Amino acid sequence: MSFGGALNEDDDILTNRAAVSERRMQRGQETRHHEMTILWPHVVLAVTIHLFALYGAKLFITDAKPLTIVWSCLLHVLSVWGLAIGAHRLWSHRSFKAKLPLRIFLTFCNTIGFQFPIFYWAKIHRLHHKFPETDADHANVKRGFFFAHVGWLLCKQHPDVKRLGYSIDMSDLLSDPCVSFQKKHFLKLGIALCFVMPTVVPILWGESLFTAFFTAAVCRFVFTLQIQFCLTSIAHYVGDRPYDGAISAAQTSLLNLLTLGEGQHNFHHVFPWDYKASEYSYYLTNLNTAFIDAMAALGAAYDLKTTSAAAMKARVLRSGDGSHHVWGWRHQDAVAEERVELNKLACEAH
Repeated sequence: MSFGGALNEDDDILTNRAAVSERRMQRGQETRHHEMTILWPHVVLAVTIHLFALYGAKLFITDAKPLTIVWSCLLHVLSVWGLAIGAHRLWSHRSFKAKLPLRIFLTFCNTIGFQFPIFYWAKIHRLHHKFPETDADHANVKRGFFFAHVGWLLCKQHPDVKRLGYSIDMSDLLSDPCVSFQKKHFLKLGIALCFVMPTVVPILWGESLFTAFFTAAVCRFVFTLQIQFCLTSIAHYVGDRPYDGAISAAQTSLLNLLTLGEGQHNFHHVFPWDYKASEYSYYLTNLNTAFIDAMAALGAAYDLKTTSAAAMKARVLRSGDGSHHVWGWRHQDAVAEERVELNKLACEAH
């Protein structure tokens, strides 16, 4: 089934979008309304851990040793790699293949992030791409910015998330021993790698357990979590849409830096199979791609999928909002205006 979003190279988001509209019309309304049930234990936990994180941020400034700050930054990078490279580019989209040692490393990194098991993360992400901006999208932006950012975690899921979740083929992940092992032991591994390890290691350079817990463990965890949340909220509200002007996903430069290369969201939703998650390969703004390329050079990653320049150009001309720096009509208009000005200056010089 393909409603609205691209997930594989065979999917056409424009054709699928028509299917989404038809499905919504058959239901008689764009969004099925249902009684929202707030999960108050989730709310209490979210508020508590964010208050702890704010205190940790204060300790980063006043108490934490320099090595603790470096350690926290390293944990953030590893967490992002586990989420963005592992759960996202590898296991959700199969944009490249990885040999067992690399899959073990990415599973380790993903568990440090401690968001969801890879299996569940990939499942709801595939739903997010196959049924974008519908009730089957766990972070449906049509339900508001707060819901798309974090609200979806604080209330019961819409029934469509579970119902249409059965249509998502997850057999590839079920056959991966790394995914299965993490799924089975996620809670124990998550507590150990996300909270215990970050707290204990700083003792080696004289940091107190108290400071290490609130900084390297809690504050770092919440910071990484919030950055990832921004990809389902801000990245669907702010930015240009050079590849498809009709979808909410946008190019967000600041997020691209904070997520180490996941901010080219309009490109990613149009070409989700591309291992770079971007048209560009600038390593300074896409550290995730740099890591995959390094692993490919070592033979640990292979079958890296990319999008041809011809396909990108055709898509920009077909459905972009005109903002593409080369093929967009805004750029062409700017070039034309610049040529007119240069001609005027040339005439005046003569």
